[in-house]
Amino acid sequence: MAALEMTTPDAAGNRPPKFSTKNVNVFYGEKQALFDVELDIVENQVTSLIGPSGCGKSTYLRCLNRMNDVVEECRVDGSILLDGHNIYDRSVDVVQLRAEVGMVFQKPNPFPKSIFDNVAYGPRIHGLTSNRAELVELVESSLIRAGLYEEVKDRLDNPGTSLSGGQQQRLCIARAIAVQPEVILMDEPCSALDPIATARIEELIDELRENFTIIIVTHSMQQAARVSQRTAFFHLGKLVEVGDTEMIFTTPQDQRTQDYITGRFG
Repeated sequence: MAALEMTTPDAAGNRPPKFSTKNVNVFYGEKQALFDVELDIVENQVTSLIGPSGCGKSTYLRCLNRMNDVVEECRVDGSILLDGHNIYDRSVDVVQLRAEVGMVFQKPNPFPKSIFDNVAYGPRIHGLTSNRAELVELVESSLIRAGLYEEVKDRLDNPGTSLSGGQQQRLCIARAIAVQPEVILMDEPCSALDPIATARIEELIDELRENFTIIIVTHSMQQAARVSQRTAFFHLGKLVEVGDTEMIFTTPQDQRTQDYITGRFG
């Protein structure tokens, strides 16, 4: 993928969206999973995707780094632009795209390697460092940014799988940011964690948005309210409503949003 251009503010000081998606339809064979989704993702903010199970949240998220490419019979129609570039253009290097748009999954999935090698894997593959000293510095800085370094600095040769669940998820976040992405996708990153580990991940998300654009799928409306600046509500494969998180949770414009956040269905 060609190097992406820097976005610049317009005359009013507004930055173009990091992601702009228009008329996005997704099909799994004959079954349609998303219908005409139009959603802009604001740079250096956390956008939460909420809605009942099966509503299309994760399907939409996986469109943004072409993870749906690996699903047989999946077809994505519409326009998905990252910094103004069509990520589904035939010239796009999907490996490079997934470096620019990192992914953290629902269940922590450290590689069967050492803590150090988990974080070093991506930089090695993408040739981001030219010598061992640079690699060590990048691994350490990634672990620091993920809030994990102080807990593991004396056991970097230990397996990543030896860590607790919350630590494993922070290791996966360190692994994602080590390749210097611009966007981080998170698919229910706290659903397998206890409340203490969840709180730590939420603090980390708030810290990371200074440098990254973050999109998070969550079933927890309380979590969406805590961590995000914008919230998008999906229902039955359609984007019902999107706006500032406080507005979505206090004065939603659509009755379906109101019914969902008040527990009338879900």
